[in-house]
Amino acid sequence: MSEIQDMSIAALGAAYRERTLSPVEVTEDALQRIAALNDTLNAFNTVTAELALARAKAAEAEFMSGTDLGPMHGIPFGAKDIYDTAGILTSCQSKLRPDVVPDVNAHAVQKLLDGGAVLLGKCATIEFATGGPSEETLFPPARNPWNTAHVPGGSSSGSGAAVAAGMTRMALGSDTGGSIRGPAAYCGTVGIKPTYGRVSRRGVFPLSFTMDHCGPLSWSVADAALSLQVMAGFDPLDPASADEPVADYAAGLDGGVKGLRIGYVANWLAEDKNTHPEIPAAIETALAALRADGAVVENVALSSHEVFHACGRMIILAECYAIHEKDLMERPELYGRPTRERLMAGAFVRGSDYVEALRMRREMSLQFNAEVLGQYDAVIAPATALPAGRFDAQPNDPLALSGYLTVPFNVTGNPAMSVCCGFTSEGLPISMQVVGKPFDEAMVLRVGAAYERASAWRHRRPTLSA
Repeated sequence: MSEIQDMSIAALGAAYRERTLSPVEVTEDALQRIAALNDTLNAFNTVTAELALARAKAAEAEFMSGTDLGPMHGIPFGAKDIYDTAGILTSCQSKLRPDVVPDVNAHAVQKLLDGGAVLLGKCATIEFATGGPSEETLFPPARNPWNTAHVPGGSSSGSGAAVAAGMTRMALGSDTGGSIRGPAAYCGTVGIKPTYGRVSRRGVFPLSFTMDHCGPLSWSVADAALSLQVMAGFDPLDPASADEPVADYAAGLDGGVKGLRIGYVANWLAEDKNTHPEIPAAIETALAALRADGAVVENVALSSHEVFHACGRMIILAECYAIHEKDLMERPELYGRPTRERLMAGAFVRGSDYVEALRMRREMSLQFNAEVLGQYDAVIAPATALPAGRFDAQPNDPLALSGYLTVPFNVTGNPAMSVCCGFTSEGLPISMQVVGKPFDEAMVLRVGAAYERASAWRHRRPTLSA
């Protein structure tokens, strides 16, 4: 890691405004690290070096002229390769889209660009954000910077790997069942899934109309707060967008947890017979740190994770099949096997099953928000039951559980953030989720920031060589 690569978004912004560092220097540094490591990690599918440098030069000129576009001005970022980017290949990692070049940007990308951010390129994904890592897709799968024999999680795999490797402080992801929080957990970064409707999904290739969320993966909670600040807001052209006020997320980061009531979902790890033995202990240590800082932390019991997972999976399967049905019938051979088999399973979902899943979703969401978050300011839950698995040990079953414990908060739509809370004895990250009330991302970020200050994990980086 160079000194520049280890600077926070806020520190980079301060240096720009003090004229001690230029967006061009930072962008060149990021591009050099991508060039050195991408053949190893496959984190980026497309690198837009010329466009990035042109935008960085424009940002430099804007600062020199006194123009300040906000916290992301001059900050490099990557976009998951399902976000539309004007004039840049948006492949969804699929051989069905080798030459799809949109004319306009996804709304979230445009908001970042309008805020002066510098797009470095398109980050790898799992094909169409579903299935699993595959060599049958348009680009090779991304690898985990902590151990390249292991997966980085999906489906925002390249975004997680790029942030962990120091290629960029922030990258865009999407989350339908855990595809922001899962890669963040496996790669030891921060990944926040905002409340459903908080960030527009317009211009992002859909997986599930009622479960998709957009958000950032970043190295720290403070980076996540500044990134989300620019992305969040009402979009009248996204039918699911929520017209809710957006808080100043950075303002509350130093609020601490003293006096807060926090619930811990202890039953999910206890129910899972495959839980890695080091994960519960790491989370208990994190909870002890929150208690030491003045929070009241108590165990709470939610419905079985299997029930949440069954509900969410039924909705996702039905909706993603509806999106892909035509291509599955006409060009099935162009899909990688894991994606094709996962999508085809949706053909067997009955209408009555889908409707029942929607009913269950509503009941579980109301129960969680009324009975649990009616008593607590935030909830802690494990992010995964397992650390990142090896590429050569991935299950052949396309519907096999990934080890994620994230889908419940796609079902409920609550904001949820993955934060690193330790490492296994093999050096793989362990993470927990911080969950908040609808549209209370500020509390989620506040609790996560308090834990970061109480721990030393943000100072630990993967050891990488070209």
